[in-house]
Amino acid sequence: MKKSIAAISLICYLTVTCGITINAHYCMERLASVNLFSGTTEVCGQCGMDMHENSGCCRDEVSVVKLTQDQNKIPVTDYTIPAVEHMVFTPSAYLSTLLFDKDVDTDNRPGPDPPLISAQDTYKQINVFLI
Repeated sequence: MKKSIAAISLICYLTVTCGITINAHYCMERLASVNLFSGTTEVCGQCGMDMHENSGCCRDEVSVVKLTQDQNKIPVTDYTIPAVEHMVFTPSAYLSTLLFDKDVDTDNRPGPDPPLISAQDTYKQINVFLI
């Protein structure tokens, strides 16, 4: 069932993308016949008149049904970088004071010492015994 639906949809898609020629024949201002994939004929099938004469009795209208190709067009934008002119970089006063300031406190001593470890082990102090 799935294969047949897929095959039918594939045939419909290919028919529409490749295009269908529909030939409508009007005889005495009435639609006489509609043909698919066929061109114009020399003689009218209804009244027998020659089609090349300009009698005004018979006429053919040919139309092509085809899927447009607008969905395949990719919009392309042109990204151009403007030309960079001379740029002047001036260091800020804040950065220069941080880099060249000699009056910074140079005392690198760490903070207070950690508490001393007691003679008894820590696991005994908090009563955690792994067996």
